[in-house]
Order: sequence, then C-alpha cells, then structure tokens
Amino acid sequence: MMLKISFVRLMAILTLLMSGPLIADDLSTFDGMSGQLSIAGGTAHIPVMKRAARKIMGHNSNIRITIAGGGSGVGVQQVAKELVDIGNTGRALKNKEMSLGLKSYPFAIDGVAVILHPENPVDDLSQQQIIDIYQGKITNWRELGGQDRQIHLFSRDEASGTRSVFTKKLLNGAQLAASANIVPSNGAMKTAVSQDFGAIGYSSVGYIDEMVKAPAYNHILPSQEACASGEYPVVRRLYMNTKGTPNSLTQAFIDYIYSKQGAEHIQASGYIALQGAVH
Repeated sequence: MMLKISFVRLMAILTLLMSGPLIADDLSTFDGMSGQLSIAGGTAHIPVMKRAARKIMGHNSNIRITIAGGGSGVGVQQVAKELVDIGNTGRALKNKEMSLGLKSYPFAIDGVAVILHPENPVDDLSQQQIIDIYQGKITNWRELGGQDRQIHLFSRDEASGTRSVFTKKLLNGAQLAASANIVPSNGAMKTAVSQDFGAIGYSSVGYIDEMVKAPAYNHILPSQEACASGEYPVVRRLYMNTKGTPNSLTQAFIDYIYSKQGAEHIQASGYIALQGAVH
C-alpha cells in the first residue's frame, strides 16, 4: 500500500511539472501595489484563498483582500456584474455563463465525497445505496448494517458547484428527496453532519477532517491520492473566474495562486494543484 501511495504522489508531481513551469514564487510582485481585491463564490475555494490572502496582506499592508462564499452560482453572478474581481466556481462555466465575457482559471483538483457522523459504524456505501438514500428509498441506517436510526439527509442549494458535481457524478442525475435539509456551504455541511448521528451529507474532500467521517465509495476511500490518480472518480476542477482581462492586482493574485507557494496553499487545503491556463 505504501508503494502505491508513493507512486500516486510521484505521478501527481510529474503531471504538474510536465504541464509547464510554475510562476516564480515571489511576493515582491506585490511591492508598490495598493487597493482592494474582492473574491466570492464557491466555498471549497475559501481555505486556499484565505491562505494566499494572509501571505499577501502580511507582505504588503496597502493591499486589502476580502473573501466571501455563497456558492458557484453567486460567484458567477457577482463577477459577471463586476461586483467582485474574482468569482469562484467548483465547476466549469456553463455555455450561457461563458457568453457573459468571463475568463476561467482552473487551479486545483478536488473530490466530492459523502460524509457521515464520525461515530456512524457504516464504512462503505455503493453508488446505488447513496442514490437510494438521497431518493428516500433507504431511510434507516439499519438497512445498511448500521444502527437503528433514521437517516437525516443534508444537501446544498442549487447554486452550489459541489451539489452540481455530486448530483451529476455520484447520483447520476437522480432527483434528491424533498426532505433533504439545505445548508449554505461546505463548512456548514461539515458542522451539521458532525452534530447529527443520523446525518448523511457531502462535501469537498478538502473539508474532510476528524469532525466527520468519509466512508469508502464502492470500496474506494476518497483520499487526495485517489483523487489525483483517478481511482476515486467523483472529482472536479476548482476555478477562479474574472470578467474579461483582470486588472494588475487581480492578475498578480492569480499568478500567486499558480506559484510554488500557491501550490503549497492548495495542497495544505486538501487539494491537488494544477498548472493553470485560461479557458
């Protein structure tokens, strides 16, 4: 197993290196700059954005970076209306969104995984079992080898890129039961599931920690290595999006995300760094 993990890590590194050199890791790019950079949208992106913002503002106190969530739909709407400089999405832009004059910058690979309360004894769920749970056909954990407890469904709202990927790739487009509790972000999802023994939800793999439990999906654990290698299939890219050509401060921030230190922020947040290219 250790040899397999080492090989996967090596392949992820080689893929990154072969895709092109990373931009030089130099915060001096921000020397002499001033102003405010506003970011909103997908909540999976927030840990990366915050790590980068702290470094940049610590280097140059004349730069102010604000970060908000709201989901991928909000990110698209706000950047299209030029209410923010960067609108984040946990999915590729839709055709109608691309017509708004947006540019996309993919920067990380992320997985989307089911999460449970950490004391739930269920360790493995098949795709069909998850579909049946979210359609309300399986309603008690006892039916899955767990305790005699009612299953409580948690989901994201329709603007969520995480929900879009979960529905398309994990549920095969199946309709969610109307009884699902809706939460506004990956962080809120983790908190809600961690406090409810009967809960089932889903989140970005980067948000999974000791607060929740990620069962195997079709016998495959949703680890960073499995997402990078393709062994775990429910993956997506994370994108930054701008309205047209970004201004100098926004471009410098995007370049920093693609730098060596940016890649470290991405990895520390639980994702796989990509060498970016404008779509």
